Amino acid sequence: MTVVRSTLPDEARRISGEALQETLIDLLGLSLIGKQAHWNVVGPRFRSVHLQLDEVVSAARTHADTVAERASAIGVPPDGRPETIAKVFSLPAPAEGWLRDSEAVEVMTDALGAAIARLRERIDATERADLVTQDLLISVTSDLEKQRWMFEAENHPRES
Repeated sequence: MTVVRSTLPDEARRISGEALQETLIDLLGLSLIGKQAHWNVVGPRFRSVHLQLDEVVSAARTHADTVAERASAIGVPPDGRPETIAKVFSLPAPAEGWLRDSEAVEVMTDALGAAIARLRERIDATERADLVTQDLLISVTSDLEKQRWMFEAENHPRES
């Protein structure tokens, strides 16, 4: 059953839909990683890292909503169900238990870096298919790069 008909040709819709769905999974996963680290961070920089993690969670959730709505707008039903995320999510995540502040920063830097690398691949993939989706992915990438920079600066010089 097709509820929303796309103005995109089928192949462009398929390419854009896949890019948006994969991005949705990464963003929802980033928000979960951020919250897990937020709840378990300890150390001398607890408060600043704790608050910074909430900023990433908020940004990831806002972008996830925008990405999902773009998918809907082009006639692709977004899938953010827990079982879908659990099945395909593959960004670096924290270990179970307490997380030293420097480790929380490193996990977020790595997870954001992996998400950004994948977003850049999707930006390339959508260049010919749908410039509107590509523009959205560029905007998400820009914001995640800012978040990554802020976390990376927390551990400079990088601890061994």
